[in-house]
Amino acid sequence: MNSHQPNPISSHMKIKQVIGVMSSKGGVGKSFITGLLATELSRAGFQVGILDADLTAPSISMLFGVHGPVEKGHYSILPLQTGTGIKIISPNLLVEDGTQPFIWKNAQAGKLIEELYKEVEWGVLDYLIIDLPPATSEVTVEVLQSIPFAGVVIVTQPQELSTRIVSKAVRLAQKMNVDIVGVIENKSYYLAPNSNEKQFFFGPSHIDSLSSIANLSILAKLPYSSDFSNLCDLGKIESI
Repeated sequence: MNSHQPNPISSHMKIKQVIGVMSSKGGVGKSFITGLLATELSRAGFQVGILDADLTAPSISMLFGVHGPVEKGHYSILPLQTGTGIKIISPNLLVEDGTQPFIWKNAQAGKLIEELYKEVEWGVLDYLIIDLPPATSEVTVEVLQSIPFAGVVIVTQPQELSTRIVSKAVRLAQKMNVDIVGVIENKSYYLAPNSNEKQFFFGPSHIDSLSSIANLSILAKLPYSSDFSNLCDLGKIESI
């Protein structure tokens, strides 16, 4: 667990556990995994929220098909809710035109993420899942220091290049004394629809070498599916 003691959140909220989803390589599907994790926890009966902290490429709101801007509550702003009741805050939801690019200085970005965590009227949550910026950025370091994470999930892909780069995320979490829940390999294989044969588009898996760095649990090896992609494009990740 974290050795630092971040400032407590506002008294009108109760967030029981914060889980980060992180990687140090772009394009591995970190936001996709965040959405699936939140959806599965919600299906299991937990109250779940998502904070989209990847300010340069926020996509959580699009995956769930929610649109801003957000509304004011009693204290600050209210998160939007998805079809299944997952509460979401993303930079895209703070403005009317979510297609506009966001240009942040590191100090501003880290402060914004911390304020969204502390000030948004999340209510009572069993889990707040935070889709983190690239793991080796200054912003991620600041967020890991300012928010009390119960743990992080590391996301990678099969190829050796990915595991080598993502190992930096593992080492950063270790250095920051943040527990690692485990590792997920996304796009591990393609399951042919007619034969159910596994086809390894990205080559053989190297997740074992990544998990061996710190004896990490392998949580899942998820297939690539065009159905998954289509549902995400339609804002229906909760249907996967």
